[in-house]
Amino acid sequence: MDQFIEETPFFTTAQRVLSVRVAEFAAREIEPRAGEALNEDARFREMLALLAEADLLRYAVALAADGSEVPLDTRSLCLVREALSYCSSLADLAFVMQGLGTYAISLAAPEHVRDFWLERAATGKAIAAFALTEPEAGSDVSSIKTVARRVRDEESGAEFYVIDGRKRFISNAGLADFYTVFARTGTRADGRAELSAFVVGSRMQGFRLRERTEMIAPHPIGEIEFEGCRVPAEDMIGGPGDGLRLALQTLDTFRASVGAAACGMAGRALDEAIAYARSRTQFGRPLAEHQMIQEKLADMATELEAARLLVYRAAYLKDAGVERITREASQAKLYATEAAGRIVDAALQIHGGAGLVRGSVIERLYRDVRALRIYEGTSEIQKLVIAGQLLKE
Repeated sequence: MDQFIEETPFFTTAQRVLSVRVAEFAAREIEPRAGEALNEDARFREMLALLAEADLLRYAVALAADGSEVPLDTRSLCLVREALSYCSSLADLAFVMQGLGTYAISLAAPEHVRDFWLERAATGKAIAAFALTEPEAGSDVSSIKTVARRVRDEESGAEFYVIDGRKRFISNAGLADFYTVFARTGTRADGRAELSAFVVGSRMQGFRLRERTEMIAPHPIGEIEFEGCRVPAEDMIGGPGDGLRLALQTLDTFRASVGAAACGMAGRALDEAIAYARSRTQFGRPLAEHQMIQEKLADMATELEAARLLVYRAAYLKDAGVERITREASQAKLYATEAAGRIVDAALQIHGGAGLVRGSVIERLYRDVRALRIYEGTSEIQKLVIAGQLLKE
């Protein structure tokens, strides 16, 4: 068992057992498939199927809710992400997107909508996506231009929302069976956009994949478009104007888990660096005996332990019922992702030229880890969030 998890008092016995199970699963099933594939979509679906078969997707999806309390075990969510990202960022993505794309649904969707999509996401029968970002709206959510207009069908009398707009950098674009979409439904009294959330099926008329985007590392992502897309009014998640609250609640819950994924990548980089330093000889002795290498390893290990403490503190507080963990989640995400970048970079430096070889573990980690400092809120945004929370106290 991981010594950190065994000795740190944040975890229950069941969570410690889960940690061992997922690590063994990842080593057995994910690691052999971790290399980049020519067909990214096929590899993604393969990873999702493996996770579903192992019944791990349920740790990302909140299967029931009463509108106020969601039975999502945040520490387990983080433990699974850390173990998966140790082997494959694509497997981690397949896992967490089932949660990101369904969390708002679990909180506020009508019961029949909630039950239909959550069970399918938890069993891997449907792929989920979270559609918030737009070409002109990233960190500034208030700039969202996608619009949803309520209309009544004259013949049937049924109520619909007609959605028009575009979303950019949407993970699982073109793969997802359904999307949690955020759109403007009006203007608030203070002049800011009223945002609402909807479940949009990929087969709905007026919805299409506009393009796929090739990223620095394997990641099914792209741009989607809505052109007169008619969504039944009952597929609104919550009520008009609840979109911003639901988006923030989702990010509050999942943001710390980004730090967990960062810890998984950093842990793998540290292990690879230690193994290489022991086996590589320079100037007549192993790299591990050179003090400058020892200094790097010491710094890497210390930063990793600090990052894990921040991540699992935030997860523990969420599970303990603390109403808002905005500051703690942002601190965990900020520090863990920045530290992981430094740790992976140091590991590559220890490897020297071998770390630059295309397809090597370290080279793959170097590309995979970079995105973590951007998605679900950039490092700069996290600092603003943390400062804002401090000034409120």
